[in-house]
Amino acid sequence: MESAKGRPRVPLRDWARYRFDRTLARSTGTLMGWLVITCLAVVVPVSLLLVWTDPGSPTSLPDRLIATWRISAETLRLGAATGTPLRLVLSAVLGLVALLCVSTLVGVITTGLAERMAELSRGRSTVLEQGHVLVLGWSDQVTTVVGELVAARAPRRPRAIVLLADRDKAEMEEALTTRTAPAPRARIICRSGPASDPDVLALVSPRSASTVVVLPSAEPTADAEVLRILLALRAVLGEDTDGPPVLAAVRDDRYRAPARLAAGPRGTVLETDTVTARLIAQCVGRPGLSLVLRDLLDFAGDEFHLADATAFHHGPFGPALLSHPDSCVVGLLTPEGRTLLNPPADTVVRPGSRLIVLARDDDSTRVEDCRHLVDASAIAPSRAEPAGPSRLLLLGWNRRAPLVLDQLRSTARPGSVVDVVADSAVPGPREPEGGEPAGPDVRFRSAPLSRPETLLGLDLDPYDAVVVLGPDRGDGPDHPDDWTLVTLLAVRLLEQRTGRETRVVTELVDDRNRPLAPVNSGSDVIVSGMLVGLLMAQIAQNRHLAPVFEELFSAEGNNVCLRPAGAYIHPGAEATFAGVVAAARDRGECAIGYRRHDVARTRTGDHGIRLNPPKGERRVWYAEDQVVVVATDHHLPTAAAGPDASAIAGSAP
Repeated sequence: MESAKGRPRVPLRDWARYRFDRTLARSTGTLMGWLVITCLAVVVPVSLLLVWTDPGSPTSLPDRLIATWRISAETLRLGAATGTPLRLVLSAVLGLVALLCVSTLVGVITTGLAERMAELSRGRSTVLEQGHVLVLGWSDQVTTVVGELVAARAPRRPRAIVLLADRDKAEMEEALTTRTAPAPRARIICRSGPASDPDVLALVSPRSASTVVVLPSAEPTADAEVLRILLALRAVLGEDTDGPPVLAAVRDDRYRAPARLAAGPRGTVLETDTVTARLIAQCVGRPGLSLVLRDLLDFAGDEFHLADATAFHHGPFGPALLSHPDSCVVGLLTPEGRTLLNPPADTVVRPGSRLIVLARDDDSTRVEDCRHLVDASAIAPSRAEPAGPSRLLLLGWNRRAPLVLDQLRSTARPGSVVDVVADSAVPGPREPEGGEPAGPDVRFRSAPLSRPETLLGLDLDPYDAVVVLGPDRGDGPDHPDDWTLVTLLAVRLLEQRTGRETRVVTELVDDRNRPLAPVNSGSDVIVSGMLVGLLMAQIAQNRHLAPVFEELFSAEGNNVCLRPAGAYIHPGAEATFAGVVAAARDRGECAIGYRRHDVARTRTGDHGIRLNPPKGERRVWYAEDQVVVVATDHHLPTAAAGPDASAIAGSAP
């Protein structure tokens, strides 16, 4: 509809709302005027109605107006005095002053509370805690690290876990609540702000913390940010050496040395990409290893602890293996702080040494002779295990792929072959340095792996195992796990076509995608972020364990291995786990558990893995069972380790 002049006609309701909004926008006084008019427009007519409908109200008009005034004044808290007009005016003025004072006081209190609540919601208030674990930064590992620290049962468990990251406080609390199991005895405190700012960092009391954990983000500049956080921590704590232990993680090897310097003498720096590459390479030749490591690293079951070794001082290490009925001894921590993992049985336990044990809790280890549980007739004679070259297929490429190839170079047997198929051209293999074994023959081929026909055209028959690596974040619009799951589907379809199962070792980013991975029961799915988070939580609880995990995850030295049970106990014989420990000791190994063959191929429960069983546990052992041991893989070539070969490095010995 249009007016006579051709302009559109504005509805009266819209015009009135527009005029009203303009009036409110003028000033606070205008708003107060409208409030007064609105109140009077409601209160006065209702008061008149109450007086005129009351049978007991005065009959004369002046008296009724006075009664109306009294009701209106009482309603508006303006006083109810009657009399001369001056008295009425003064009463109204006093009522208005009282109303203004009370309203102002309420407004001041409300504003102050609102500002304080807003400040608390922003997470900028000071934290006054003692002995807390301080986690700096936000990454994929944060929920794993915090969740494991909450689940830790050690008596020295901190009373609080404080998280400082440059994210919204409410978002952090919601993420931790969603992904972390509730723990009534633990408190999680979140604070928001850049951890690289010394003023913000001082708010979370780093000096009084029991441990400081620095996490790298998923951004390309994550390592540089970790270095800035360590420098800010150094600025807050000063140059003192009595500060809390610091555990930091970087991805790029170039930032490891600077991070070690910035972390100080009590710092430990974890190189996440190298650790992940080592896990992938180890799982290639040891089916089921990822499940064992997951069970070994989390706090839900048994984990590594330090135990008293007084009963074995001046004696050999060997008898200690059969002197703990409820825990498994795997090494020694010398008085100088040096870690000896799976030392020779005749190693002398010096005073001041401590035992490295796999146990339920710190206080669950006890000394008791278990030699009477060993049945020597059930122990199988030691024999060499033949091992030949292998042929591997690596699908995909990311920043960790060169590290994986380097690890395979150190662990593959002579004559092995690694075929690499990637979407684009990748650099050729690194030439071995002097004194370094030649390693496997690595061959590269470029193919469009994103096309299904390429994946379905692969011939998997010649290969002993397939390694699937997803792309890095930011290489495309999709999540890295999306491509990995599609590739695993294609490999699974090829298995169904040929009727032959192929061992697959794959890396996923999100643990929620692990149950979705279409792999057979003999394959290993490594959730790199989760395993690194579990490792950081273990070291955060006890920094003396860092050298233990460094050796376990390295290509040299002692590793976690799964060996056929028939190499320790005669197949079909009934024996206790103490007998397995004795057989492993005679082979220069430390047995820490086993895997049952009858449930190993299931995808539910513990997959047949049992770590740290009681020494007196008796069962029938079959040739298909596996024994979990800490041992040196004698069939792997030894690579020369340079001075920077450590991926879990402390700043001081």
